[in-house]
Amino acid sequence: MKLDDKTIIKKESITVDFFYKNVKDRFKLTLFTDESGFSRNIYDQNLHRPGLALAGFVELFSYTRIQIFGNTEMKYLNQLTQEERARTLRKIFQFDIPCIILTDGNEPFPEMISLANEFHIGMFGSTFTTTKLVYLVGDFLDDQFAPRISVHGSFVDVYGVGMLFVGKSGIGKSEVALDLVERGHRLVADDVIIVTKKGENILMGSGTELVKHFMEVRGIGIIDVKSMFGVRAIRFQKRLEIIVELEVWDEKSHYTRTGLDEEVFSLLDIEIPYIKLPILPGKNITVISEVISLNYLLKHYGYDSAKVLQRRLEDRLNRLNVDDKRFVDYFEHDFE
Repeated sequence: MKLDDKTIIKKESITVDFFYKNVKDRFKLTLFTDESGFSRNIYDQNLHRPGLALAGFVELFSYTRIQIFGNTEMKYLNQLTQEERARTLRKIFQFDIPCIILTDGNEPFPEMISLANEFHIGMFGSTFTTTKLVYLVGDFLDDQFAPRISVHGSFVDVYGVGMLFVGKSGIGKSEVALDLVERGHRLVADDVIIVTKKGENILMGSGTELVKHFMEVRGIGIIDVKSMFGVRAIRFQKRLEIIVELEVWDEKSHYTRTGLDEEVFSLLDIEIPYIKLPILPGKNITVISEVISLNYLLKHYGYDSAKVLQRRLEDRLNRLNVDDKRFVDYFEHDFE
């Protein structure tokens, strides 16, 4: 399988200004300094607590990361004299630090604000605990720096299963998605799908900010699925769980008949169940898509129809003898 119009998207950095504007309300950040450090870049999704650096050991100081000052760091600085504190802070502020966040409602020392402004380092405060803030900010940065890819296709939530339809242009991906929406399923995105890697084995799909839930239907034009079918017909994001490739029937191509030989497609180094679905006149792709989703759910809960039938056949063959000629068991006295 080969995905059409596949583009790798990788964000190298974000500015402190972008970070602050996107998280200030969510994480209740307070700005303690001026905005002269907002043009600095954040290159690393990991966070750092500069305990050793404050103590004077800066050889392994991870200064490229956002610095978190929690209760431990602030209590250490509080037991220093004002001159010692200024000297200690000046030593680490000379590094190219993106920004600093004080947690647990801690207030910065006057010399701390002064030095941050002098070295153009943005300093923020939050009432959240260090553990909670590290988790939330880390999750936000993971999203920003996560590897992602743009794929041409249609992405639909079918019975809670994220199903990505791919195939050649004009094969009918949007029409299948529209038919599924009309049957009560939910459109995530059409045409351009942004797939983001979350963690080690999760792919999340969403649409672009510009297109969102607009869809192009050949012969009709552009339609707005949300306005036409209501808010229940859309989702803003969904986990990608199945890839379905639509193609015109080709007698030379191989299509699974039993479902025992499961295929997968590697996307961003994560293997996703893959199904190649041939299109023939009279074939109801929408209903088949629903069956694919329900079959996936059955497998998820431990029931594999193909393997169950295979075990039944093997069991019958093992028990079969020359006198056992009856393969169909009828109900007694049932003549309907």
